[in-house]
Amino acid sequence: SQAAQAAEDGIRVLSAEKRIDLTGPIVKVFLTLKVQNTATGADASHVLIAFTPAEADHLAIVKATRAEGKRKKKTYIPLPVSPADPATAAPNGARLYSISLPTPLKPTDTTTVEVFYVLTHSLEPFPAEITQSESQLVYYRDSAVLLSPYHVQEQGTYVKTPSSRVESFTRVDPTSRSGPDVKYGAYGNQLPYAYSPIILHYENNHAFAVVEELVRKVEISHWGNVQVTEHYKLKHGGAKHKGVFSRLEYQARQSISGASSFKNLLARLPPRVHSVYYRDEIGNISSSHLRSDSYKSELEIEPRYPLFGGWHCTFTIGYGMPLQDFLFESADGRRFANLTFGCPLLNTVVDNLTIKVVLPEGSKSPQAVVPFETEQHLEVIIPCFHPVPQKGICSSK
Repeated sequence: SQAAQAAEDGIRVLSAEKRIDLTGPIVKVFLTLKVQNTATGADASHVLIAFTPAEADHLAIVKATRAEGKRKKKTYIPLPVSPADPATAAPNGARLYSISLPTPLKPTDTTTVEVFYVLTHSLEPFPAEITQSESQLVYYRDSAVLLSPYHVQEQGTYVKTPSSRVESFTRVDPTSRSGPDVKYGAYGNQLPYAYSPIILHYENNHAFAVVEELVRKVEISHWGNVQVTEHYKLKHGGAKHKGVFSRLEYQARQSISGASSFKNLLARLPPRVHSVYYRDEIGNISSSHLRSDSYKSELEIEPRYPLFGGWHCTFTIGYGMPLQDFLFESADGRRFANLTFGCPLLNTVVDNLTIKVVLPEGSKSPQAVVPFETEQHLEVIIPCFHPVPQKGICSSK
């Protein structure tokens, strides 16, 4: 198979270091690979990395860089990463991603590639239900050795948890633990696609904030303003709350009675925002604080009630921005608006995101340029003229 060829195309991993950050609700992995092309290999234009099917399904982002230079003069060059050819079969359903090198790796040459990837919904609460006074414990599953299509000569895996309360962890000798840190390895001379399953069971009381749906509407005006309106459906994605909720106990001992809950979120907004509001179905919510300077604006918001596992809330954030900060003119005379695509709430997972950009009347041939795959639809609003005012608008696709 092509996967077998990939493992024998001359590339081998001299050393691999995998650092897994489990300190929050989102899993962050930093991978450093020192790879070499053997003397008998052809020039290599790419390096493959492998993920399990579960990892690939929860992969939010993957980036790669190559370090050049030494010490203070070291620079990092971004490298394109893309899924390998679907016809590339790999053992046990492993999914391969290809990292393109800026210059082919010649025989006997070495290079160091650094990979960063993020996994969402990869922490499993156990127990699945907890009371108000209990801490949240989660499972994380991975491999002690690196899943790779290449021979790996030497490697180590380092796991960092939020606190020293680690209930249990799989041992694959040599394994050591110091407080919140667990180290696996060093391991030597691992065959391609080696895998050694591990499970860590540990305390994680960070806010498991999941935006189930976010509808973001950006209206660009002729009159020098950009109006942004964001509708959120938010839930606590951790262990579900069971039993009754005591607000008195929560207020008296919040760090103990409600350790896994959260009651505030931070939104990172552009600088020079104005007319900021925060409301829900009932009306304006006064528990918000805006801090702004010339570089950024931070909006700290509190829902009307603290969120425990499985609880939901909906709310709307709105604000205006100066159009001149985002609108530019290209050489061919066309205008383009450079806008942030994603969610401004920090440390949240967004399951479903819809962005609607409303352009001024007279705009022609609009195009959206996004650095990843999206579903795009163009809708033209046609004004309706009625002798008697009526609600709604007419639209055609």
